[in-house]
Amino acid sequence: MKISEKLDQLHFKVRQNKWLYYFAIFNRVVLAAGFIPSGMQKVLGERFTVLSVNHPMGNYLEAFYHTGYYYTFVGVLQVLAAILLLIPPTATIGALIYFPIILNICILSLAVCFDGSMVSSPLMLLACLYLLCWDYHKLKLILPFYSSENQLKLPSPEMMTFKFPFKFMVIVVTLVGIVLLNALYGYTIKPYNSYKECQNNCINHQYSKECNTFCDCIHLDGKSYQNCLKEYKESIE
Repeated sequence: MKISEKLDQLHFKVRQNKWLYYFAIFNRVVLAAGFIPSGMQKVLGERFTVLSVNHPMGNYLEAFYHTGYYYTFVGVLQVLAAILLLIPPTATIGALIYFPIILNICILSLAVCFDGSMVSSPLMLLACLYLLCWDYHKLKLILPFYSSENQLKLPSPEMMTFKFPFKFMVIVVTLVGIVLLNALYGYTIKPYNSYKECQNNCINHQYSKECNTFCDCIHLDGKSYQNCLKEYKESIE
């Protein structure tokens, strides 16, 4: 059996389940709610962070704010993606616009260990991926393994069931757990969002002195997270 045929059959089974249909609607609403406020702040030309410019994320966002109409352009795309997600006929286009933006935010948050979106952005990325998979029947035409001979129609509303998707929910809970565990234990040391918060974390730290030096490196010296992390690791070896 060809890959395209297997994916078509799997997609057909997924689209048969009303719980997964409602889950798709839930994701669209949540993702839209996540982009509209931050997008509107950019459109209105307002900053959306109080982070110090010495913080790696704060430094990036400050530079981002000073890019002029590029800053506004990203905000417009965020609001546009959110609105399109809320309109059923345009939801797929909204997800396609949403995906590269949230992917960039996710990688950025993980790269600088930013507490503000280290959990939310990976979850939003997974939600957007789910929506793209939900609309696989619209996107499969551009995939390299798609066969035009294989045309499987979507299930009608009468064919949809209310059988609870236990396996799917186990996968969802597992992925959410992985994201949370990574945020809590996946980093050697985190800069946190303020100098005081970073220092408070050092009070009961195994390497208290080195931890405080790391906080100074981030919040006072304004060095990058990677450089400060390298110095920290060298100091405890």
